[in-house]
Amino acid sequence: MQIKNSNKVLTEFKQTEKLMGNMFEITIVADCKNWADNKIALAISEIKRIETLLTTFRNNSQTNLINNNAGITDVVVDKEVLELIKRAIKISEITDGAFDLTYGSIDKSLWNFDKTMSALPSKETAIEMVKLINYKNIVINNEKCSVFLKYKGIRIGFGGIGKGYAAEMAKAVLIKEGVKSGIVNAAGDLTAWGTQANGNAWTVGIADPNNVHLPFSYLSLSNMAIATSGNYEKYIIINGKKYSHTINPKTGLPITGIKSVTTISPNAEIADAMATPITIMGIKAGIDLVNQINQLECIIIDDLNKIYSSKNINLK
Repeated sequence: MQIKNSNKVLTEFKQTEKLMGNMFEITIVADCKNWADNKIALAISEIKRIETLLTTFRNNSQTNLINNNAGITDVVVDKEVLELIKRAIKISEITDGAFDLTYGSIDKSLWNFDKTMSALPSKETAIEMVKLINYKNIVINNEKCSVFLKYKGIRIGFGGIGKGYAAEMAKAVLIKEGVKSGIVNAAGDLTAWGTQANGNAWTVGIADPNNVHLPFSYLSLSNMAIATSGNYEKYIIINGKKYSHTINPKTGLPITGIKSVTTISPNAEIADAMATPITIMGIKAGIDLVNQINQLECIIIDDLNKIYSSKNINLK
């Protein structure tokens, strides 16, 4: 899309790259391709920097250093990692543990979500498996800038908040570099600011859980972020019933009844972090919580395709 502005032609430049195990698409509005490419490269470098800090796929990442020293000693981390963990703990408190960084403690043998899985684990087995999931076992030392996990076997992971944090940080880099309009899309969790090249607000599709390639509705966004958690990406069917890959950290059992939750917030980190816990909390409790939080909205689709939303949503 192009539009002339003060004798310059504004264009939307895009680049897609696999980062943090997901496809990121960065779009910026500019009048020069070389300038745009340079700015997008800076955003990608920032996302790669965050991935190096937070990944569990590198032995020397700060996440793995924390996990490998669980029950042994505290680990000094970068201030931004400490602050991210502190914000995650606050979200855990707000959601009564439905969001929990220590979710990484769950034994992958409990839920592998492949086609060989033909039966649910017993409730007793599931409860035993999730004993180590408890955000209250993360000990923060602000003076030392350190993190300690109380018991051996506890593992933290940033899968529920990392993409949103990276998107927000990439956006901050772009704005600092003079990019007035753009979108950072982290596999569907995205943050948008400014306007399209034609001056209109960005239009974002809400994924249809029954056909992810066809949005069921659209939202006009500017200076807002959106994230979706859905069972359409990964699930199993046992005895004709569909089970989401989202596990309730308190029971160890998968969520049923909700196909997708979409959250809208000015901050991509918040939108990302709140989508899954709302799914876990359920429709009424989730919407009640969202309605109490300033500048947070949500859209929920249940297994019967009924749509629920928080008080300020206007779908079109």
